Amino acid sequence: MPIVRVDKDLEAHTLTIVAEYDAPTERVWQLYADPRQLERFWGPPTWPATVIDHDLTPGGRVTYVMTGPEGEKSAGYWDVLEVDPPRRFVVVDGFADDDGQPNPEMPTTHMEVELIERAGGGTTMTVRSTFTSTETMARMLEMGMEEGLRQAMGQIDAVLAGTS
Repeated sequence: MPIVRVDKDLEAHTLTIVAEYDAPTERVWQLYADPRQLERFWGPPTWPATVIDHDLTPGGRVTYVMTGPEGEKSAGYWDVLEVDPPRRFVVVDGFADDDGQPNPEMPTTHMEVELIERAGGGTTMTVRSTFTSTETMARMLEMGMEEGLRQAMGQIDAVLAGTS
């Protein structure tokens, strides 16, 4: 498992997951920059994603739909705030309705993905999600966000190896 650390800070309203991959930063960046590669790991294995729109530039939006084992759907989006390829991007991560539009009844998360090349080779990925409140963080954790991110990030090695 590539995940080396998970930190939950209730005071700062953050969930931080750190993982290490045996691939150069530029290669790991492509996992997010290429929608077909993103589909291969974003979402738990039993809820694969289909990327609908993919504009990973400031002001852009990425939209996707995850499909569950019984055919149920869960749509989401990223409103892209900052991009510094191949090192970092920041998005507002939210739930979408059936038309792919933000669902105002569901919470959003400020998500930052940072990729740092390790001195000995490989990449350290840090995914930091910041919530608007302790209550929102608790709600998202109860909905399975931590486990979903763990499962998604756990699929990246296979994508990097070309085996998924």
